[in-house]
Amino acid sequence: MTGTGASGVRAAVEWLAAVAPDPEACRWEWERNPHGVALLPAGRCWDVLILPGELGRPTLDVLTRLVDRPGPVLSGFGDARTGFFVPPGTAAGWLGTGVRGAGDGTWIVVPYPGRATGAARWLVAPDGLGTLTDAALLERAMHEAAGGLAGEGRGPSGI
Repeated sequence: MTGTGASGVRAAVEWLAAVAPDPEACRWEWERNPHGVALLPAGRCWDVLILPGELGRPTLDVLTRLVDRPGPVLSGFGDARTGFFVPPGTAAGWLGTGVRGAGDGTWIVVPYPGRATGAARWLVAPDGLGTLTDAALLERAMHEAAGGLAGEGRGPSGI
């Protein structure tokens, strides 16, 4: 996150809440919701590519070797899914077996930055500056991760 501590969290909250139909109401609910999550629309400032967990974590490992800091990454459903924030429009053009796209017209559950929740958690929190993962770089990381899994004899299901 940008800055340290509270200022980094504030910047991330502002960046995420900006996509909500009513950002102020979103922040108010988000900060008071005991689950610490908000439902936010994808497709405005970012799309999310959702990978099966067994491919998502290795993909994130490869991605962090390729770039200093990827865009935000979520883990949800007991680590069964990993969501990478990518530029808007990416989901509509993505073709990949087993990879789900959340773009224009879809909503995702987003945890409050800096706070642990049960529904979802940040593996890479937003930096508040709008940093996203380049889709081509993500695809490269996915291929490398899938190749590594296949070499270990435990290829990802559905990929």
